[in-house]
Order: sequence, then C-alpha cells, then structure tokens
Amino acid sequence: MSVLLIVILFLALLFDYINGFHDAANSIATVVSTKVLTPLQAVIWAAFFNFVAFFIFKDHGVAKTVAKTVYEQYITLPVILSGLLAAISWNLLTWWFGIPSSSSHTLIGGFTGAAIAHGGFGAINSEPVIKTISFIVLAPLVGMIMAFIISLWFIYSFRRGWKPKVVSSLIIVAVVVILSNYIETNPENLKNLYNTELANILLESKNLKWVLLGLILISMSIFTMVLGSLNTAKATFYLKRFQLVSSAVFSIGHGGNDAQKVMGIISAALICENQIASYNDMPTWVPLACYTAIALGTMSGGWKIIKTMGTRITKVTPFEGVAAETAGAITLFLTENLHIPVSTTHTITGSIIGVGATKRLSAVRWGVTINLLWAWILTIPVSALLAALCYWIVSLFNL
Repeated sequence: MSVLLIVILFLALLFDYINGFHDAANSIATVVSTKVLTPLQAVIWAAFFNFVAFFIFKDHGVAKTVAKTVYEQYITLPVILSGLLAAISWNLLTWWFGIPSSSSHTLIGGFTGAAIAHGGFGAINSEPVIKTISFIVLAPLVGMIMAFIISLWFIYSFRRGWKPKVVSSLIIVAVVVILSNYIETNPENLKNLYNTELANILLESKNLKWVLLGLILISMSIFTMVLGSLNTAKATFYLKRFQLVSSAVFSIGHGGNDAQKVMGIISAALICENQIASYNDMPTWVPLACYTAIALGTMSGGWKIIKTMGTRITKVTPFEGVAAETAGAITLFLTENLHIPVSTTHTITGSIIGVGATKRLSAVRWGVTINLLWAWILTIPVSALLAALCYWIVSLFNL
C-alpha cells in the first residue's frame, strides 16, 4: 500500500468525520429546537443510529453510483486526492459560516472537477451525474410534499367531528394508493431494501401488496383514532416521545446515504492501487470505518448549522418535528433503495419547509431559504473549480 493511498484513506475518513459534524443538524435540529433532547443527548442519539445503518444497508448501491460518476480509466490517486482536498475545504468553509450545504454534492463536485482537470469533460459519466443533479431539486421537493401531507394528516387527526376524519381518511387512502402502485411496479426494490427471509417469502406471495398495504392502513387508522382522542397537552407529550423514533429513523437514513459516498471514493482508490478488483470486492473494514467516522463526527455536533435548521427556517413544534423527520426518512430510504446519492441537508430542509407551509406560506422565512438555495446551487461548481485548482497544484509534485 503506497504512502499516497494511505494519505487518501486518511483524508477520506477525515471528510466522513467532517460530514458527520457538518450534517449533525440534519438529524437533531428539530429534536433540539423542540427541547425533546438536550444538544449533547441529541448528538449521541443521532451518532448511535448513524452507526446502526451499517447493519441495515448492505448493497452499497449509493457508493457504486458515486464511484461511477467518473469513468474508471480516468480515476487516478491524484484525482481522488484533489477531489477530497476540495471537498474538505468547502465543507469547512460552509460549516464556519453556518450554511447547511450538501456534503454529498461537495464530494461529487470535487471528484468530477478533478477528473475534468485530468481528462477533460469526457472523463465524466453523465448518467449518474445528471441523476444526482436532478435530485438537488427532487429530494427537497419530495421531502416537502411528504411533510406537507403528513402534517395535514396530523392536523386533521387532532380535530373533532366527522369532516376532519373524512379528510384524514382521504390522506391515508392517497398514501396507500401511491405505495401500492410503487410496490406493484417495483417488487424487487422491496427485496433489496429488506433482504430478509420474511421479505423473500412475501415477495413470492401473490398477496404481497395487500398484506403490506393492509398493515399500513390499519396502523395509520389506529394512529389517527388515538390522536383524535387526546387533548393538546397529552398529544404533545406523546409526539415528543415519538419524535425520538422519527429522528432515529432519519439518522439511520442519513448514515446509510452519506457514509456510502465515502465508501465509493475509497473503493475507487483501492481499485487504482490494485488492492481490489471491483466495487463488489469492497472489504468489510471500509464500510465499518466509514460508518464509525460519520458517527464520531455527528457526536462532535455542528451548532451553527443546527441553529439555522432548527429555528431560522420556521418555528418547529413537536408534531411538526415528527412530520419533517418522518418525511425526510422516507425520502432517504427511497433514494438509497434506488441507489441515488442525495443530500440529507436538502431533504430535511425541504421537509421543514413543508411543515411550515401547512400553517401558512408566510410561516416559512423565505429570505433564509433563498440564501440556502444559492448555497445548494453553488456547491457542485465551486467544489469542482476548487478540485481543478487542487489537481493543478498536486500535478506539480508529479504524484
């Protein structure tokens, strides 16, 4: 193993660590702002479930997608080194100013920018890049729509009388119809996500769709009836407890999505050095090290970004926190299942905007949101330019 490869492995895990404390706000901003947990308790909680993702996500599809953004013949150790240096620099800069930019897009921007400096635009595999760029818009949009729907369901579940119950029931039916169509047209995705003996048995059953949808329908209906029977004080008490669950699930999605991006970069470096033959030969220590690094980074916290995410976009109550985190978690699990690297920052921001919009559009501080959008737009091109500059400097040393 060469010295340069060792340096790259160190920088990759350092980026993963920085990714953890840069994106800690994604998992814990709402539980801190609603005072469900103290900041210290929240980062420990999120870090633990970031690492739990190691035992859940086994296909590493996102890692392969990130690694394949550049054609294999153009991937060299100097390209990877330059991309990491640029990504780390941009991440630290945005963290310092409290801007919740995407660590995922920073890494992809750095990797592709260095590759372009090395081999021109022909080095870029356009399919995964276009897919990733499209989800800059789609991930927060999906999160926002889901959070809006879940928030409306909560709101109407609390209200008395038959009209709110009808509206709540219609929302449940809409969710069931959407999920039924997805399950019917993409049954193998369920197997990839839940690759267990039970899932395999269910997939062989002709009644798979109805079994799963029946469980969803029954659980949502029971939850609706329970919420409707509680007064505001009791509902808030239980929602605060449920927020622990929703933030944990979102943290699992965050760990599974973000740690895999670094796994893809490390695998590319190992292939360059002939340590492994392909991405399918990724040694176990790679995901283990990446999940550990991101969990440790999350424990370090990112307090400036937590303030932006938890208070400056819109005021978040416990039920809105549950709605935002649940919507964000669903989006992350879905995109991981589709092997699409998305920004957890964008996803949770869109979800928080969605819950704010259910009150009124003016409840969302659009000035703050527009500033965040500019950061999202600039992240990939700025990271790419930084990486190209880093590659030019690195090439002077003939590494």
